[in-house]
Amino acid sequence: MAKKTVTRSSKLGPAERAAAIAALKEKELDILVVGGGIVGTGSAMDAVTRGLRVGMVEARDWGSGTSSRSSKLVHGGIRYLEQLNFRLVREALMERGLLLQRLAPHLVKPVRFLYPLKTRIVERLYIGAGMLLYDLFSYSGGRPPGVPHHRHLSKRQVHRLMPSLRDDALIGGITYYDAQVDDARYVSSLARTASFYGAHVASRVRVEGFLKVGERVVGVKAHDLLTGERFDIRARQVVNATGVWTDDTQSMVGERGQFKVRASKGIHLVVPRDRFQSKVGLLLRTEKSVLFVIPWGRHWLIGTTDTDWNLDKAHPAATAADIDYLLEHVNKVINLPLTREDVEGVYAGLRPLLAGESDETSKLSREHIVAHSVPGLVVIAGGKWTTYRVMAKDAIDEAAAALDGRVPESTTDEIALLGAEGYQAAWNKRSKIARAFGVHKVRIEHLLNRYGTLTDELLDLIRERPELNHPLPGADDYLEAEVVYAATHEGALHLDDVLARRTRISIEAWDRGVSAAPVAARLMGGVLGWDAPRVEQEVSHYLKRVAAERASQEQPDDASADRVRLEAPDIVVAG
Repeated sequence: MAKKTVTRSSKLGPAERAAAIAALKEKELDILVVGGGIVGTGSAMDAVTRGLRVGMVEARDWGSGTSSRSSKLVHGGIRYLEQLNFRLVREALMERGLLLQRLAPHLVKPVRFLYPLKTRIVERLYIGAGMLLYDLFSYSGGRPPGVPHHRHLSKRQVHRLMPSLRDDALIGGITYYDAQVDDARYVSSLARTASFYGAHVASRVRVEGFLKVGERVVGVKAHDLLTGERFDIRARQVVNATGVWTDDTQSMVGERGQFKVRASKGIHLVVPRDRFQSKVGLLLRTEKSVLFVIPWGRHWLIGTTDTDWNLDKAHPAATAADIDYLLEHVNKVINLPLTREDVEGVYAGLRPLLAGESDETSKLSREHIVAHSVPGLVVIAGGKWTTYRVMAKDAIDEAAAALDGRVPESTTDEIALLGAEGYQAAWNKRSKIARAFGVHKVRIEHLLNRYGTLTDELLDLIRERPELNHPLPGADDYLEAEVVYAATHEGALHLDDVLARRTRISIEAWDRGVSAAPVAARLMGGVLGWDAPRVEQEVSHYLKRVAAERASQEQPDDASADRVRLEAPDIVVAG
């Protein structure tokens, strides 16, 4: 069979990982990206679609850090208007429209929010002016925004939309639109798309040092955490896209940066959709920032907090105080108060905020910086999830400027993720698809909104193995076929990858995936060649993680929560 020269397989399974590692060892790359979060995967996608030889390594799973623990919003940032950061808001709104309509319409969806007004005239004028500016910015990029404009509502209209709001919580309201995304699924899909275009990508490969010739960085020392093998990867330019780990990565080169990355912890609660009635999400002001109540399938997401975090970066832990803070603020505006017993899931993430050598530069907190810190090493830091594509473009522009020869401009504003092309046509045919495969239409809708047109591959798998057309125990929204597919096509290498990121069972199920774990591990094991002890090890590790997270959420402070959470360390397969 002739060797493919333009694209690779659209799968991202064990064979593709092995081929990627072989390629990383054999040839010098133009660009090596370190870090497989949203900015790292975006950088790999940007570089490979310019025609460069590209590699990307991630120490854990795709998006396992900050990028899978966000508010799951693609938004301009209403609060940045108040800070007069118009450039950032406009840029983010341009990206929101692009993601909604071109790059990933199957993963990014419009969501409507209510801003309750508490005082008459002045507040309505002030907030209304901000919402008008928000709408105008969303139109300023030469394409429609992809969402309706804001609307002013009376108190009666607000209560029709959200009957569970307390009568004394508002005098009226304004609704506006933003968008939401399954952040973890987006990152793994982006890594898979970069691989499809020819990038050599491998997760569970940790960078443990840099290769240098004089002062110049010429590659990295890598450690395959699945096999234990250590090897060198050579590259003409290395991009450090490690988010909250930026300072740690930079320290391997012995370089003291002009800026620092401060980790800020934000936590979110997941509660069932039936705990209060509303057709829209909610945006509330708090004394510190803003708080969102976001519709999320059969659930609500409530968040977020904003506190300094100086402990373990891989496993930030929510405390009892964090949870009570969110419940207290939501309960101020709803009729029937939520309690701890209503909370199905909790997750904590770290924002990588820029902090300079002095307090004056901390205003850059949601901006991003690109720097050629030493020859051969580009660092990209700061920023926000929504503007990942711009950050990636800026990082690769910087790296490309140091390469010999002319490198084409970025094209990622035109290249959709796998599964996006033809999505709308597939959505319009969802009833026919459901009848053809004997699957309920709601199930097809669920699959289309997770896989887009790649849903065909799931349905083919179910046709070959009808026994996989069963929901996982305790997680009715997800089919057994999705676990197999995650291991064969989406780069899932551990049980945790599937239950926490390829699906969201770990935060959506009441038991946080405990009953699904043995079934999912056996299904993965059949694909990845696990023996019985390995299956048992994966399940045991996951159950310890759940227990440690639950226990940490009972602790009064960060130090106690961190200590308890770390009683369940990451799974280690090889030395």
